[in-house]
Amino acid sequence: MNVEISTPTTELVQRLSATPRGARLARRLTGTTLATWGYPHDGDLSHSAQLVVAELAANAVTHGRVPGLDFELRLGLLREKATLRIEVSDARGDRKLRFLDGRLEDESGRGLIVVQVLAALWGVSERDVGKTVWVELSLSPRQRPCTPRPCPRRPGPAG
Repeated sequence: MNVEISTPTTELVQRLSATPRGARLARRLTGTTLATWGYPHDGDLSHSAQLVVAELAANAVTHGRVPGLDFELRLGLLREKATLRIEVSDARGDRKLRFLDGRLEDESGRGLIVVQVLAALWGVSERDVGKTVWVELSLSPRQRPCTPRPCPRRPGPAG
């Protein structure tokens, strides 16, 4: 009798090449992993997580790349905190994160702003080699503030 034993895991750690292809793979791996964990590929959490990973991985391969060294993607499902923790580590510790003053005509410079908007919490941790940018996303859907409906037009005065 063949019995398949599967141990459910709530953590993924993957090293990827510090190339644009590695960054694309990180995003795809995020969507696939979340689907495996029961969060649909087309759901809000998956969309947000994939966008955050895409931004952080692009930064890792563009600004944090050290020739010959990979970057690392780590996803952790923290059910007790109702949180998905995303970590992207690169080998470049001498470059600090910075928000660019992206103008309307600029094609880049807004990635960390997107991360900040989507994240419940986020930050940077130094490592022996390089740095880790970590982000926590809420597992529950965002409660959007209720916007009052516009007041219907009242008929104007007769006459």
